[in-house]
Amino acid sequence: MNFQKFYIFSVQFRRLFRPTICRTYAAATSSRGALPKPPLLSQLVTEKDNAEASDWLKQFCLVEKKIPKELVEVSFSRSSGPGGQNVNKVNTKATVRCSVNDTWIPRWAHPALMKNPHYVASTHSILITSTAHRSQSQNIDECLQKLHNLIMFAASSAIKKETSAAQKKKVADFAKADNARRKADKMKRSGIKESRRGRGFDF
Repeated sequence: MNFQKFYIFSVQFRRLFRPTICRTYAAATSSRGALPKPPLLSQLVTEKDNAEASDWLKQFCLVEKKIPKELVEVSFSRSSGPGGQNVNKVNTKATVRCSVNDTWIPRWAHPALMKNPHYVASTHSILITSTAHRSQSQNIDECLQKLHNLIMFAASSAIKKETSAAQKKKVADFAKADNARRKADKMKRSGIKESRRGRGFDF
């Protein structure tokens, strides 16, 4: 076997047996940032439970690079709209999905997440999309920021005694901003449909 054939064989071998990276806490501690490991608490019953959850929430809020892309499923598709640069031409719409059971998501946040509009019951997952920007990377960042805010709000809603008034305000502001973005997206889609009706067709 000459060198060229050996090189091709080694590349194919590595591709075939490349290990699969699971979305676990170990993956969360990647070079892109480190997420704090949530306490294994399904419910917050005692003062100790709430204190541990509050400590985790403070650390989660301070994560500099937010949620690493390795922990979610990312896909792209064409943005809907009346036209314009890149719209309906390039796959710029970003979609981020993650299972509610992923280990980096605190268990006590599950009930609140399952009541959120981004929750998909059939797959027991959170699904977030973004078409706010013209590039894939910016839309991914937008989705990850929304996901970070969503997890933070869901986790904080179950904590009976939060750390401070400033923390409450920060969580409330994130939730308010997310609701405003979702409302703006709905109004935008409604406007697009209305303009299409005016042209004599609707699909």
